Amino acid sequence: MPQTIHIAAALLIGSDGKTLLVRKRNTVFFMQPGGKIELGELPVHALARELHEELGIQIDRDQALFLGAFSSPAANEPGFEVRCELFQVSVSAPVKAAAEIESAIWVDRHSYAHLQLAPLTLDHVMPIYLNLR
Repeated sequence: MPQTIHIAAALLIGSDGKTLLVRKRNTVFFMQPGGKIELGELPVHALARELHEELGIQIDRDQALFLGAFSSPAANEPGFEVRCELFQVSVSAPVKAAAEIESAIWVDRHSYAHLQLAPLTLDHVMPIYLNLR
């Protein structure tokens, strides 16, 4: 049975309707921004902290819409599973890759197919994004 990593992640939606995908340093998979939930931390608080650390943005935690909890094999940690608390967050502020993020790109429903996506992103998050409109 795989070990579980508990994370909070964002389906970030820009003012143009695109969503943001990120890739960590020395990895190949694109995924949603977010990160591990610390012991005793609420998922939405972890999300706000991670988005600030990774992308330099502040979010209104009250505006983060909980989309559900999803599990998938971890993209970058063999033998692990991620359990994700996913939130939809609208953002108009510019983002800048920071901390462990090497690349941050905005994609729409037609421009992500060539990317190598993390299992969680491919199996759960992008289908939700594609059904938003």
